[in-house]
Amino acid sequence: MSAPILTPSKVARARHAQPPADGPPPRAGSFGRSLRRNLTAHGFLIGAVLCFAFFSWYPMVREFLLAFQKTDQGEVSWVGLDNLRTVFEDPAFWQAWRNTLLFTVLALVLGFAVPFVVALVINELRHGKGYLRLLVYLPVMLPPVAAVLLFKYLYDPGYGLLNELLGSVGLPEQQWLQDPDLSMLSVVIASTWMNMGGAALIYLAALQGIPGELYEAAELDGAGLLRKVWHVTIPQTRLILSLMLLMQIIATMQVFVEPFLLTGGAGPEGSTTTVVYLIYQYAFNFNNYGAAAALGLLLLVLLAGFSAAYVKLNRAEDE
Repeated sequence: MSAPILTPSKVARARHAQPPADGPPPRAGSFGRSLRRNLTAHGFLIGAVLCFAFFSWYPMVREFLLAFQKTDQGEVSWVGLDNLRTVFEDPAFWQAWRNTLLFTVLALVLGFAVPFVVALVINELRHGKGYLRLLVYLPVMLPPVAAVLLFKYLYDPGYGLLNELLGSVGLPEQQWLQDPDLSMLSVVIASTWMNMGGAALIYLAALQGIPGELYEAAELDGAGLLRKVWHVTIPQTRLILSLMLLMQIIATMQVFVEPFLLTGGAGPEGSTTTVVYLIYQYAFNFNNYGAAAALGLLLLVLLAGFSAAYVKLNRAEDE
């Protein structure tokens, strides 16, 4: 039998019918194969998103709805801005905001500066850094309730350790938690001691990432310790400092545990009544969930606006 004659048209049709062996594989079903290959990763991701949506997004949406609703004997009705009017007409509203702002300012003076100074001191030491890091972080590992009750014992006017120390040096004893002028400062001191360990370790990690050549150059220029901190340390850790400042403000504006356990929440003459404690009172003492949600919405809007302004300013500085 004679071999078939290959014409140019047959050769062209054969080339179109069979793709070259070394060409790219077909793309059909590539997404499905990739999904099956990464099924475990997608499962963990979907679980995390669902948990975040259930425990974070849903409460925020629910709070927004409750701020404009009123529940009476199980019946829910829309009341518009009545809950906001109730909150604004409460005399404790403005006092709670003043106390919260005072706590934030004092916490920034102590809770923001003290951990940075502690990190500077540990970073300058040559021996015992690991022990000191453990010692500084130890209060963070304590349960918050246990740490607060420890300070409540220290502040006790009868047998507290602080008054014992003041009496031993001839100074008058103080009513730390019973005096309206000292109660907020006492709460700030306890909060700073409880939470400074994490911030100090973050600052210490940032300090250890600064090149040593910068300090050597500053020493050759005759810079002392304070000038090295101001011209080298702070500029090199500006991003961490600004981020920790934002986190500090957000955390202090939501303070609740320390005043609630130390002074019962309100404190003497309402000196430690904070916004979050007022939300707690509306919800669980007055059973007014609409007013509690309205006040929480105001706090959410304030913190969100502050965070947006912070991000915009940082972006403008980077540009």
